[in-house]
Amino acid sequence: MRLKVGRGRMFPALAVATVLAVTGTGQANAEEAGQQREVLYVANNWEGTASVLSSDSRLTPVGKLNLIPDKEQRLREIYLNPVRLAGFLVIRETAGEGHDQFADDMYSTPDGSSVVVSRPSFADVVSISLTTGRINWRFQVDGFRSDHMAVSPDGNRVAVSASTGNKVHVLDITTGREIGNFPTGDKPHENVFTSDGKIWNMSIGEVNNDLDAPWLDFLKGDRKITVADAETLEVERTIDMRRRLDAAGHDEYSDAVRPAAFSPDESKLYFQVSFFNGFFEYDVASDRITRVKTLPKNPATSDERTSFVNDSRHHGLTMQPNGDNLCVAGTMDDYATIVNRSTLQEGPLVPVSKPYWSTVTGDGTACVVSESGADQVTSISFATGRKVASTPVGDHPQRVRLGTVPAGWSGVG
Repeated sequence: MRLKVGRGRMFPALAVATVLAVTGTGQANAEEAGQQREVLYVANNWEGTASVLSSDSRLTPVGKLNLIPDKEQRLREIYLNPVRLAGFLVIRETAGEGHDQFADDMYSTPDGSSVVVSRPSFADVVSISLTTGRINWRFQVDGFRSDHMAVSPDGNRVAVSASTGNKVHVLDITTGREIGNFPTGDKPHENVFTSDGKIWNMSIGEVNNDLDAPWLDFLKGDRKITVADAETLEVERTIDMRRRLDAAGHDEYSDAVRPAAFSPDESKLYFQVSFFNGFFEYDVASDRITRVKTLPKNPATSDERTSFVNDSRHHGLTMQPNGDNLCVAGTMDDYATIVNRSTLQEGPLVPVSKPYWSTVTGDGTACVVSESGADQVTSISFATGRKVASTPVGDHPQRVRLGTVPAGWSGVG
C-alpha cells in the first residue's frame, strides 16, 4: 500500500531540538518555554527500558521508563502461536546473542508527551505515555522483527524497518496509523529522511549465519540502498553499492551498508559495511565512492569473521552538526574515535566496551556512544577527541537519540 502523505511545514519540538543542536541553544530555549526539556534517550535493548539523560556531555540521569509494560500479554500471545514462537526464539539466539530484544530504537513525539519505540522480539512499534507509562497505540510490523527507525523532518511520521518483512512501514507518530510502506532489499536496517523529501533505507542482508567467508558473499542476500519519495512512498531508485565499490577498486569489501551519516548539505554519505574496521565516503551527485578510511584494529580482537556480532566489526557513525568531524564506534575493537572529515585523520582511540551506536549531544559539542559491553554511555569531545563523562544505564544499551520530555519530568510512577 502506498498512499500520499502531506509534508507539513511546522517545526515541532523534535525538529526544533535538532535544529537548535547546531546553535547550542536547544535545551536552554526549551526550558525557558517551560514546556519541554531536551534529553538523550538510551534504548536498553535486553532490559526493555529507556534511560533518559541530560542532552549535554555530562550525561546526567533524568529518569527511566519501562518500554515493555505489556510484556506478559505479548509473551502469552507468542507462546500460543507456534509460528511466532519460532520467530521469537530465532531472534533470541541470533541477533539477540541469547537475549530477547525489547528496545531497539526510539523517538519522542512532537509534543514531548510520549515516546515511540521499536521492539524487535515483539515485532512491533508502540507509543508510550511519559505521564502514565501506558501504551497509547501499538503497530505490528510485517514479519517477525522490527528494527531501526527514523522520524520525518516535521516530526509527524516515523519510518520503521520490518527486518524479515523486507519493507519499511511509515506511521503517523501520534495515532500509529500506517500511512503506507515501500519494499526494500533483504533485512532493511538504517533509515534516513533527507531534506529533499526522500527516505533512504539500507538493507544489510543476512547477518545471522556463519557463511561469512568472502567467497560465500553471494549467499548474504539482496543488499541495496532504497530511496523512496517521502510523500508518495514510491521507490525512485536503488543503489547497488557492490558496483560502486568494485568500480572504486574495493571489491574485497562487503556491500552491506550499516550505520550511515550524511554531510550537513547531504552531498556526501558516509557509511560502514559488514566486517570492516572503517568507513566509506560516497558522493551522491556523481554516484561514486570517493574515499575510504581504514581505522586501527585492536590486537586483542580476532579477525575471524564469524566472531563479529551480526557481521559488524564497526557499528555506529554520526556527523558533527557543523560537518567538521565524524564520530565512529569501533564495536568489536572496543574503542570510539573522532575522525576529521577533511583529512580523515583519526584522533585518540578512546577505550569503550563494545560500542554499538553514536549520536550527538544537544549542543553539538560532543558525541555519545553506547557501551553495550559495559552498560553505560560515554561522551567524547569533538574538539579534543577525549572522553568527557560516562553514565551507567540499563542492560545492553544500543540506540541513543535526542528527544524531549515534559519540563520537570523525572520518570513515571
